[in-house]
Amino acid sequence: MTTQADLKKHAELFDRMAATVGLDLEEEAVAGTLRFEEIAEAVLRCTRCGGVGACRKWLADGLRPGAEAPDFCRNRDLLGYLNEQQA
Repeated sequence: MTTQADLKKHAELFDRMAATVGLDLEEEAVAGTLRFEEIAEAVLRCTRCGGVGACRKWLADGLRPGAEAPDFCRNRDLLGYLNEQQA
């Protein structure tokens, strides 16, 4: 069962992953590129990831604007699509 604490933790990880690859989720939502439902689905995908430690390590290495999210990221395709829309 996913708890509120789990959702909060993974929402933060998803937001940090987006920011690390050069995306601002709030701006994407305001621009209409990303719907609230898509953000909620992305957070739920993140909760099913077994690579939280690897994720935190990857995020700790710093910003990579325009880069792809790592292979283990369950939101890699979504983040890649959003980065392509910015180009």
